[in-house]
Order: sequence, then structure tokens, then C-alpha cells
Amino acid sequence: MAFWNRRRSIEAITDIEGHARLKPTMSWPHLIALGVGAIVGTGIYTLIGVGAAKAGPAVMLAFLIAGVVCVVAALAYAELATMIPASGSAYTYSYAALGEMLAWVIGWSLILEYSLVVSAVAVGWAGYFTGFLESVGWGLPAYLTSGPFGTETPGLVNLPAVGIVALVAGMLMLGTRESATVNAVLVVVKVVALGAFVAIAAPHFDPANLQPFMPYGFTKSLNAEGVEMGVMAAAAIIFFAFYGFDAVSTAAEETKNPGRDLTIGIVGSMVACIAIYMVVAAAAVGAMPFGQFAGSSEPLAHIARTLGSDTAATIIAGAAIVALPTVLLAFMYGQSRIFFVMARDGMLPRGLAKVSETRGSPVLMTGLTAVLMAVIAGLFSLGELAALANAGTLAAFIAVGAALIVLRVQQPGRERRFKAPLWPLVGAGAILGCLYLFASLPGSTQTNFFIWNAAGLVIYLLFARRNTRLAKGEETAA
Repeated sequence: MAFWNRRRSIEAITDIEGHARLKPTMSWPHLIALGVGAIVGTGIYTLIGVGAAKAGPAVMLAFLIAGVVCVVAALAYAELATMIPASGSAYTYSYAALGEMLAWVIGWSLILEYSLVVSAVAVGWAGYFTGFLESVGWGLPAYLTSGPFGTETPGLVNLPAVGIVALVAGMLMLGTRESATVNAVLVVVKVVALGAFVAIAAPHFDPANLQPFMPYGFTKSLNAEGVEMGVMAAAAIIFFAFYGFDAVSTAAEETKNPGRDLTIGIVGSMVACIAIYMVVAAAAVGAMPFGQFAGSSEPLAHIARTLGSDTAATIIAGAAIVALPTVLLAFMYGQSRIFFVMARDGMLPRGLAKVSETRGSPVLMTGLTAVLMAVIAGLFSLGELAALANAGTLAAFIAVGAALIVLRVQQPGRERRFKAPLWPLVGAGAILGCLYLFASLPGSTQTNFFIWNAAGLVIYLLFARRNTRLAKGEETAA
């Protein structure tokens, strides 16, 4: 078992051979757009209804709690990303600070996170797209708009969800900078649409809609049907709405000036999105009793339509159709880079770590990632995917908090372009906050997460531990 805690040195991680290095093409505006594009998406467009069903008007508080935990984690990410400007995000930081086996667990959890996020967002996008088609008289057959698993009305396949995954994958294969430019334009469309919703809903604000503010209590509890309810149960699901800044950290290797731009991209996108979310959530629950939109697959458009603005509802749904793919782009980008780096390190078959000579990006890995995500999106429902994706993300955030503390203690003299303020509190806050949110997830989600990682450890023990660069003596352990 001597292999379990062998660590890669930061020098080895950042000294990447030319043929295996990703091409640096992005600056901080691209990174902020990538972060906002990843964060502002299904969480506010669709999961606000799921959260309201669990917390009532206190869904606003659930947004705030999840946001605070993410801010602490974002500070830890910013320090580590600027200190270790290589692709791989939490997996790479864990390899340098916590050892190989834990790095595998985090990488395996990130695969769960990114794959399910893209799939869940694709399902959320499909809900808006289907509603939009119906509004113009072009509705699809029901069996082509839902998968066979996790839904009250099972169908054959969610065809719109599969289609949008394929479209975004094709965009990413064209090149990183080109994709980032398109993403920036779509992010503007998305934010403008949310502003339009607030302008419509705010005049209808009624304090009576906020009473009772916390109808299901604060801590997680089970109702008569055995469903987890309460503010923390909602926060554990809504947490899905906030992460995305970690996708920015996967771009470290493709950033022109990582020491400056990564900090701006990670922290800037997180702060901007918390403000956007709080305003939109307040407008939504103030304009209508939460029970009237909690079950909708397109809650914001539903609210606007109910308030008598059919045109605005169509515009909001249309903006979601156009702009939600920015989330798909950011997370599919991140997933392909996680896969790529794990393959480059020998954790996965090295033949997968190929960089296109013309595009400077991992085209092969992007294609394989898209196939996996399309299969999941086509067969499963939104709520089931979002909860399990959260479990993988919380594990990664816990690891980043721990890596921050370990590297501060073990390597205090190493250059840090950005230093997290009050680093012991930031590290401990990320760990404890994420543990509390993990405990608030549905019990079935926790069980599935541990099953996923148990299967992953089998793969590690049988394949990865013998094939890493450290195992083969290609570099010296830290």
C-alpha cells in the first residue's frame, strides 16, 4: 500500500512536454464569461422550482447558504490555481498535496460531477426547448422528450437533450478560443433575459407570498412521502446552481497569464453570480406563491406567463434555449480536460491524451466525453442527476480545502500569486460547509456516490496505480 500517498511535485505537474501541452489562448474576459456561463444556468432557470418545493419562500436563504460555501471554496481554488497553473483542477491539486489514491478518488468524483452536470443541464434545456416548440405549435411526441428512468411519464429517449450535447461538443471541437468567444456572446443574452424577468416580476411583489417563510423548517427532514424537505435539503440541491467556477480552474493551462487571470475569473464570476441569483430568487418568490411554480420544468417562464406576459415568457424561454448551452460548454470543456489530464498522468489509458495539432485541444477526448453525456441525458431525469452531481462536487471542494491547508503548512515559502485571506478559516470552512451540505443530500444520493467511488477504487487498484508516471518511474515522487 506504499503507493497510496505518493505525490507528484508541483514542478513536475507544471513542466509539461510540448506535444502533450494544451495551447494557451484565453485571457480573463474569456474566463469570467466561462465562469458566469457555467454558474448561471439550469440552477436559476429550472432548479429554483425544485428548491422552492423543498424550502418554500426560504429558497432565497438556501441560495445564500449554498453561495457562501461556494465563495469559500472559490478562494481556495483561486490560490491553488495560480500556484499550480496546470489543467486538472481539484484532481491536480490533490495529487500534489494529498497523494495519488485520494487524487484518483477526486478525479473519479469530478468525472461524476461534470458528466452529470452536463447531462442535467441538457435535460433542463430540453424542458425549455420542448415548451418553446409547443408554444409555436411544433410540439414533439411525448416519447421523444423524456427518458425511461426517473420520471413520472417515462418515454423512449430525450431527443432534444441528446441533440444539444452533440451540438456543443461540435463547437468545442472547433477550438477553445472560438468556443470561448461564442460563449461570451451567449452569456450576455442569458443575463439580459434574467434582467427582463426581474423587470416583469418585481412590480408584482407581494409580501404575503413570503409567508410562511420557512414552511418546512431549516434542517433536513422527511415528509409523509419520505421526501427530504427543509432549507438545507434545498441548499444541498441548489448548490448545483452555484458551482461552475471550478470549470475556470481547469483552464489554467490554456490561460495566457494564469497568475492574474485565474483569480479574476474564479472570484469575479462567483461574486457576480451570487448577486444575480439573489435578485432573481427574490423576484420569483415575491411575485407568486411558490406552490404555483414549484412543479414547473420552466419556472421563470411559467411565472412570466401567469403574470400575463406571454411575450416575455416566450422571450425568457427562448433566451434559455439560446444561453443554457453556455453551461454545457463550460462543463463539457472541464470534463474533457479532467479526462485528458488523468490520461496524461497514466490514470486512464494514455492513448486518450492526444492534442489536435491544428486546434491545440483534446478533440478525441471531447468526442468520447460527449457520447457519455448524451447517453445519460437521453435516459435520466433532472432532479436525480442534479443531486448526484452535487455529491461529486462537494467531494472535490472538500479536497481543495484540505489541499490549501496542507500546502500552506508543508510549503509555506512557495510563491503564491493570490493568497486566500484567513487561509485556515477558508480551508476549514470549505471542508465543514461541504460536509454539512453532503449530509443534507438525499440518502439514496449518498449511497450512490459511495457505490460510484467503490467501483472507481477497483479500477484504480487493478489498472491506474500500476500505470501512472510515478509507478513507472518516469518522474520522482515529491
